[in-house]
Amino acid sequence: MTTTRWAPGHRIIRRAPERHHELGNHAAWYVVAGVAATGLQAVLFLVLQPILGPQLANLVALAVTTVGNTEFHRRVTFATRKSNAGKRHFQDLVTFAFYAAYGSIVLASLDAVITEPTALEQTGALLAASVVGGIARFAVLRWWVFARRNA
Repeated sequence: MTTTRWAPGHRIIRRAPERHHELGNHAAWYVVAGVAATGLQAVLFLVLQPILGPQLANLVALAVTTVGNTEFHRRVTFATRKSNAGKRHFQDLVTFAFYAAYGSIVLASLDAVITEPTALEQTGALLAASVVGGIARFAVLRWWVFARRNA
């Protein structure tokens, strides 16, 4: 099904039907990858937290999962869109820095509210924060890193 709209210059522009499904496909693959990466991050955090402490365990878990997750998005989620390699690597760095700072703030805030939070409470806080951060990251990936290029 194609849709039409009135455009400047009184022309009718037809939109390709596959564009209607592109956002849904991107979102679906993003959620699948996000659930897998966040699950792995939670497991790594729980394993490393008693050894390294919460802050360092969070950073190590992020380092392991962020690059793999972004590469999955490049190869699967946004495979139909081209991106600049330098921009992708910069995006990896920005994503890691964002989640590292964000996770550190979440853990510090939890420490301020709960005297001695358990590893499960810390993991829960990080998972909740990951959902919020993931929504922002999807927007960055779709509309900046893998933005549609006009011919």
